[in-house]
Amino acid sequence: MALTSEATTLWLGDLPSGSGTTSLDSSDAAEFPVSWQARSEGVAGMTNPEELLGAAHSACYSMALSNGLGRAGHAPESLQVTAAVTFQPGEGITGSHLLVSAKVPGISEEEFQAFAQDAKANCPISKALAGIPITLEASLA
Repeated sequence: MALTSEATTLWLGDLPSGSGTTSLDSSDAAEFPVSWQARSEGVAGMTNPEELLGAAHSACYSMALSNGLGRAGHAPESLQVTAAVTFQPGEGITGSHLLVSAKVPGISEEEFQAFAQDAKANCPISKALAGIPITLEASLA
C-alpha cells in the first residue's frame, strides 16, 4: 500500500525580502519558518529546504541501515546519522554527506562498511538524490 505524505509552504513576498512557513501536513508534527536569507546565509530559528532534506535523508538512511543490519542478524543498539546537505546559491544542491556512528555488537568493521554502503545506495531518499554526490563516513562506536 502506497503512502503519500504532504507538506505545505505559504510564501509571502518576493524572494530576497519575503518569507514563509512550511508545515508538515500529514503528521501535523511541526511548522517551520523559512526565508531566502536562511537558505543562502543561515539564520538562527529558521530552516531551509536543505535542512529539511537532510532530516529526510538521515532518517531514511537510518531506517535502511537498521533494516539491513537487522535482517543479517546484527540488530544495532544505536545509529546516529547526520546528513549535511550543501546548497550553493546560483548552482543548487551540490551534495549530501552522511556521517554515521553506530553501535552494532558482533560485527566486524569490514562487514559494517558493506552494510553502510548498501544503505547509502539503496535508501529511497538516496535514490531520489541520484543527481548529486552522496558521500559517507561511517564508523563503529
